[in-house]
Amino acid sequence: MKKFLIYLIGFILICFIIPAIFTKRTESTSSNIEKNKEQITEENQSEEKKEDTDNKKSEESDYTYQKYGTITLLHKKTGEIQQVNLDEYLCNVVSAEMPASFENSALEAQAIVARTYTIFKILNKKHDNADICDDSTCCQAWISKEDRLARWEEASRESNWQKICNAVNNTKGKIVTYENQPINAFFHSNSGGTTEIPLNVWGGSGYPYLQSVQTAGEEGYSQYQSEVELSHDEILNKIKEKYSDISIDFSNGESIKILDYTESGRVKTVRFGNHDISGVETRSILGLKSTNFEISKSEGKIKFSVKGYGHGVGMSQTGADAMAKQGSNSEEIIRHFYSGVEIKDVNSL
Repeated sequence: MKKFLIYLIGFILICFIIPAIFTKRTESTSSNIEKNKEQITEENQSEEKKEDTDNKKSEESDYTYQKYGTITLLHKKTGEIQQVNLDEYLCNVVSAEMPASFENSALEAQAIVARTYTIFKILNKKHDNADICDDSTCCQAWISKEDRLARWEEASRESNWQKICNAVNNTKGKIVTYENQPINAFFHSNSGGTTEIPLNVWGGSGYPYLQSVQTAGEEGYSQYQSEVELSHDEILNKIKEKYSDISIDFSNGESIKILDYTESGRVKTVRFGNHDISGVETRSILGLKSTNFEISKSEGKIKFSVKGYGHGVGMSQTGADAMAKQGSNSEEIIRHFYSGVEIKDVNSL
């Protein structure tokens, strides 16, 4: 009987318990292998992602300007001349010329236009000792990074600066060309719905790529409308600085009158008493934001109701932002405002 029990226990151990122990160990080992495989796969995927990111960064930083990579900048107020990296300079320009709140495509269009304008100035020098200056009335606006950051709200300073520099870096080397040459890439704040041709602003023969075009969506911006109201004496005194013999009979309804308009609807000529003055000069003398204005008269005062802001030639910045909001990319924006142009890599010229 005792032997029988021993045989029975041995039989149970052999048939049931020992196989169960080995099966558990095998399952555990198999599970660990699967987990290890998953961990290796995740690590490999992570390395691949990191490698892709590094490659993208490398591609972004690989661009090298064969020419124009460094320019000489004249600081008008101090007379200092500075050697600066072109795209670093453009970050300062774009941050001075266009609000950081504008759409990425608009900022990229501004970066391409500003780069083009800079290279045009290098090829058509205005300053003997520098490629370009930081005065917006002479060349294009520029602001130091420190001053720009100080003018933004603290919470958005770094993100704004990064957004603008991304627009510059995403368009490295891109310029606007006509017949394989950089264009004179004029731009302005708000066209009032229609851009102007340079002939009506500065005279001369103009440029074939700077035509009058329609722009939708600008009326939603603060730059679209403005008013200037002046007394009779203020008008006389302002005009007298330029025309000392000015004489205006304000009781005569014909003494102040718009005589004609340009094709874009801007004022071409205004009569002020004994002088007929161009719309461009009227804007300058009276401090109007645009030559797109109407005149209304009340007791002792003359009101100028103005549409748009700037000379109106080339790309409208608010128009670019309006187009970007509708889904246009930077190159589509540029081709809208500049006729018959191509966007090319500056190294290909």
